[in-house]
Amino acid sequence: MKKSLTLILVLALAVSLGLAFSVSGQEKAKETGPFTIARAVVGTGVENSEPVGVAEAFPASTEKVYCFIEATNITKDTEISIVWFYGDKEMLKFNLPLKAGSKWRTFANKNLRGMKGDWKVEIKDAEGNLVKDVKFKVE
Repeated sequence: MKKSLTLILVLALAVSLGLAFSVSGQEKAKETGPFTIARAVVGTGVENSEPVGVAEAFPASTEKVYCFIEATNITKDTEISIVWFYGDKEMLKFNLPLKAGSKWRTFANKNLRGMKGDWKVEIKDAEGNLVKDVKFKVE
């Protein structure tokens, strides 16, 4: 009888701990959002699903740049916005899908038209909240 009671208590404790871990995991998912941006870079292209020519400054002769994004821990299908800024002026906005899963890579590009100065790409979630930004210069 003592062994049965001990076993029941151990099982009850294990179930309680399992529920506590499950709840704290759910709370953490809400805090971090439906995905994480593992990588966001600007480069001169994308080859074999990887960015190339990654830099923080590009010569004015660079015709086009690409913002490459790798999202991880995507809890549900969602959408992100890629917003290109020249100084403080919004120049272009793309909406791109992220599919549920452990990893999703995507990119958007922008023709620079020789516009020298400070640029920024903002990555926003489906609700329009800023998740990450990437700054670069055209010299």
